[in-house]
Amino acid sequence: MFILHVALQGCLRAKDVEYGLTADTGGHIRYLLDLVAASSADPAVSRIVIATRRFEDMRLGADYAQGFERIDGKTEIVRFWTEDPAYLEKEALHTEVGSFADALVAFIEAGDRRPDVLHAHYADAASVAAIVEARLGIPFVFTAHSLGRVKRETLGLRPGDDAALDRRIGAENAALADASLVIASSRDEAEVQWMGYEAYEPGRIRILAPGSDLQRFAGAPTCARVDASIARFLREPDKPVILALARPVAKKNLAALVRAFGESPALQERANLVLFAGAREDYATLDGDMAETVAELLALIDRYDLYGRVAYPKHHRPEDVPAIYAHAKARGGLFVNPALNEPFGLTLLEASAAGLPLVATDSGGPNDIVEMCGNGILVNPRLDAAIAEAALTILSDEAVYVRFAAAGDKVAAAYDWTRHAARYHALLGSLTTLSDAATRPEQLLICDIDNTLVGCADGVRTFGTWRERQPGLAFGVATGRSFHSALAILEQQDAPRPQVVISSVGSEIHHLDPNGTTYTQDAEWRAIVSRAWDRDEARRALARVPGLLPQAPLEQRAHKLSYFTEGQPGIVGRVRAALERAGLKCSVIHSHGRYLDILPIRASKGTAVDFVRTRLGLSQDAVFVAGDSGNDIEMLRTIPQAIIVGNFSDGLAAMPALRHSYVARNTHARGVIEGVLHFRDKARAACKPAS
Repeated sequence: MFILHVALQGCLRAKDVEYGLTADTGGHIRYLLDLVAASSADPAVSRIVIATRRFEDMRLGADYAQGFERIDGKTEIVRFWTEDPAYLEKEALHTEVGSFADALVAFIEAGDRRPDVLHAHYADAASVAAIVEARLGIPFVFTAHSLGRVKRETLGLRPGDDAALDRRIGAENAALADASLVIASSRDEAEVQWMGYEAYEPGRIRILAPGSDLQRFAGAPTCARVDASIARFLREPDKPVILALARPVAKKNLAALVRAFGESPALQERANLVLFAGAREDYATLDGDMAETVAELLALIDRYDLYGRVAYPKHHRPEDVPAIYAHAKARGGLFVNPALNEPFGLTLLEASAAGLPLVATDSGGPNDIVEMCGNGILVNPRLDAAIAEAALTILSDEAVYVRFAAAGDKVAAAYDWTRHAARYHALLGSLTTLSDAATRPEQLLICDIDNTLVGCADGVRTFGTWRERQPGLAFGVATGRSFHSALAILEQQDAPRPQVVISSVGSEIHHLDPNGTTYTQDAEWRAIVSRAWDRDEARRALARVPGLLPQAPLEQRAHKLSYFTEGQPGIVGRVRAALERAGLKCSVIHSHGRYLDILPIRASKGTAVDFVRTRLGLSQDAVFVAGDSGNDIEMLRTIPQAIIVGNFSDGLAAMPALRHSYVARNTHARGVIEGVLHFRDKARAACKPAS
């Protein structure tokens, strides 16, 4: 496979990248270089090219005026001149799209072999890739890294307030429409940030969390030079450290952390604040957002008279970062990312791998990281007091600190570049390959995910091998998870890719496209469940029911309201009564004794499975369903060939309505296989002629 990456922004070179040198020299370059390194290690990849801008700026160095730079035996950086030979920030790059695309097309046409796929990074690169695809027919995938709509919302702007930002948002919307596949780093990006765009189609977005080279952070030693660069600011340099490491731009919200520290005498008594905010010789020479942010940080330090309690070194090298985390770890500190929105959160992974508990923004990728690893506290980044309270909670409770610090061990396994590259290449490779989604199946198997299909790694592997030997069996999932959450957990567990995804407790259905990679939402089902559904009215009715705690915003969907009910006997009856008083007809699904989902009356796993069965032209005896808990009841009750896996909960096996079900002896995925074989044997026996 030949992959060509397009990345116009920032100062990109093969090594010793000076992160923070300009406002656009940030995490996307680190992501790209780590990705190509992992890709290069895969024998299936034959060549990688990174296409970027060639420019002259003596202040930034001569490297960026070089037309070619070799990274390794497979990978090279190629730089093209555009109409303006100077360094340009992203807001000005739209003027260079046409000339860059011309140069890239000429480069490709002059080569012996065309790339199999283009991968565009940021919207300006996607504009280039769309031109190349139109001329040469090469498909492209798109990674946004950050989105203009999010920036506009966080800055409180409206359309028309910032022409450059409006232009960027338009380019992002075009990229969303044109790309063969959009790669997102987190559920928040896939389900919340992209949702506001006109071209939004959730099935064409896949979550692929970046990996990270985390081994160099785990157990990294301290460095006397780094320690000294911090200690010279502090009166008590051995106190615990509240560490932040980010570019000094407004969206990173470092000022909120300084305010939180300045407003909390208890936090000042407990710890020092250490800020690594890019690199600078003289902040007076900075411009734009970086200049304003550094000036604000210095003004806040002065306002709260934090001298001796805050360190803010002017320089650090990329190779110093492990020692910076080690400095905080050696002093029993923690790491804070207070960004208004963090698309992913690479520094959170690094800090956690180094053994630091986290306080992180609840906007963006940190949701996924903290949910998966249990290594910190999420906070509203606009509430300074919440940042201070979370930091004090961790620093004041030894048991909490130890638990969060130890959870960092999970990070390396969850966010690994080798694993990321394998999934990435599988997605790219299948873009032009017809899948068995294009053929009409003879049978259909629909499984719940959590504690049914997944929950036992060996069982998932066994299921995958078994599934490959079932050519006439279509495979799908039905889950309370959202569509993107479902795909993410399946890919993390190396489960087979489903041909149909019934998500959000049956309120959404997506079908695998013939390319075997993207999905299309079932518009007919969406119209069916939308009838007589008034989400806002249901939410208002339930707001008056005591004991209901809304789940996180990411769990709320257009056709689903989700709550926690733990320790509230009789809550389901009170919820149904409240909805009836409001004149609303809704499905109420309660599972595992603590999860409550409110859905349109026509939506459930059972009705959704039956809709898919009819759509595929299958009889009921050609369908198998498998589940383990209360939110599977409708599905298990609807389909005659129902399988209850051995690790079931909520008393499923004793329910009269589920007497027809087969209760497997095996648990999880092995129980699913056992159930399918049971019903197939039963069907064969019924067809066998009497002797």
